Amino acid sequence: MKVMNIRCKIFLLLSLILFNGCELFEPHEYAGKIRGEKSINTTNLYQIENNCRNKEVIKFAVISDSQGWYNQLEDCVNDINSRGDIDFVLHLGDLTDYGATHEFAMQRDILQKLRYPYLCVIGNHDCLGNGEYVFKEIFGELNFSFMAGDTRFVMLNTNSLEFDYSERVPDFIYIEELLSVKNPSHKRTIVAMHAAPNSEQLVKNLSKSFHSYISRFPNLLFCLNGHGHSFLESDIFNDGIVYYQCTCLKKRGYYIFTLNADGYEKEIIMY
Repeated sequence: MKVMNIRCKIFLLLSLILFNGCELFEPHEYAGKIRGEKSINTTNLYQIENNCRNKEVIKFAVISDSQGWYNQLEDCVNDINSRGDIDFVLHLGDLTDYGATHEFAMQRDILQKLRYPYLCVIGNHDCLGNGEYVFKEIFGELNFSFMAGDTRFVMLNTNSLEFDYSERVPDFIYIEELLSVKNPSHKRTIVAMHAAPNSEQLVKNLSKSFHSYISRFPNLLFCLNGHGHSFLESDIFNDGIVYYQCTCLKKRGYYIFTLNADGYEKEIIMY
């Protein structure tokens, strides 16, 4: 009799799990149940292009690696908002530690407080778990570009290691497609990414090809990257093209770049 009672209880429990499982248990943090604003990069890049059309002087902020440092990100947003001269903000990836949906959502909700449009590239930590899917839903494609005045910004996924070198990362086909587009207003280029060439994410055999490809863009002014958690200026290939690495937000710093007819100016901001 006791055995029958135990079997009945097990049967009832399994039935509850089968028919009501979604209500009994919370979804795993990588489940990708996404609420709130989505396709942010797509929306904001159009705003940036419209706002910067025909502008001769463009000023933008660069932040990176805000993973887990929510208070520092809040302070950074407040510091950028206190300025009245910014056209847009670039985030160079690693919004998250583990690629979890709630991490992306929390970071997004803080960044949404910016007075200026912002864009994000994907970092290696953002690729973990279900992160690639969540990033695409909230922000958009992993490779994209936009025009700000006469300057094309090329935003690229360089996290080759996270894709086991089995996918097109970097996506040379995408870069070739951009190079084939002839736009008379495209006078200068800036390339932004998370991991720089010769990092553990973008190993040497890929790095030379990557740099060779992007060097073909018209008047490549400089490149931007995060990942290293410190400010660093490096002419990696000794050809005059500088990679500016942005520090992490734990260290409470970011860049301001100003583009003008004579070239550009750079400033490090500590807050």
